[in-house]
Amino acid sequence: MAARKRIYYYKTFQDDFVESADQAFALPEHYAWIRDGRGARLLGALLYAAGYLFAAVYGKLCLHLKIVRSVDWKAYRDSGAVVYGNHTQPLGDVFVPALVCAPKRCYTIASPANLGIPVIGPLLPWMGALPIPGSLSKLPQFLRAVQQRLRERCCVVVYPEGHVWPYCTQIRPYPETSFDYAVKNRVPAFCMTTTYQARRFSDKPRLTVYLDGPFYPDEGLPRQEQKQQLRDQVFACMEQRSQNSTYQYVEYRPAADEPTGGDN
Repeated sequence: MAARKRIYYYKTFQDDFVESADQAFALPEHYAWIRDGRGARLLGALLYAAGYLFAAVYGKLCLHLKIVRSVDWKAYRDSGAVVYGNHTQPLGDVFVPALVCAPKRCYTIASPANLGIPVIGPLLPWMGALPIPGSLSKLPQFLRAVQQRLRERCCVVVYPEGHVWPYCTQIRPYPETSFDYAVKNRVPAFCMTTTYQARRFSDKPRLTVYLDGPFYPDEGLPRQEQKQQLRDQVFACMEQRSQNSTYQYVEYRPAADEPTGGDN
């Protein structure tokens, strides 16, 4: 018997369908985005390696993951890069970028709420999470951390949609704000688009992730226009790649279409 399709109804594209165990988690007052001590570097390397191993196993056994790169990734080994992705996997979006960006190390910009997840949350900064500051006073320190990682020729991963919509096959509208990371630091941008295909013996789909790019803005334009131009290039590519989703495990519909009493 075919599984009944899951239907979620949304009021805005900013609706949350997944919340962490401590959604209100706030960063400590003296939170450090960069930990440069020898012990900190060693611990970070060990935990990142453990996270990579988990990602490889989880990707193969649970997500049935396939990665397709349309770019000669080795050509960018001497440059930092900002990778933009659609946000559709609560756990996979934490670990899969390490596989997509390999052999580069990646750092993922994330909500502070992720650090409130029991057990794994406190480990995430050691594995590359860059939590967004909760106050403007901490923003310069956060931006310096992003800049340092790019100068170290690493990848900084961004999910511009902002909220996880599990198994969503559409690309949700997002602003140009986060494209300042690439424009300001003058590094190439790439997009990492997660798509979904049917599996023969399960109602859960398999994942195919496409890495495309690089994308550059016209540096002759004002900075705001560069951000918008870069956003439009990445969004267009992600929308095109999203057409490779051939199966819907979860369908998202506007709240106005919800029957009286709901059906999901």
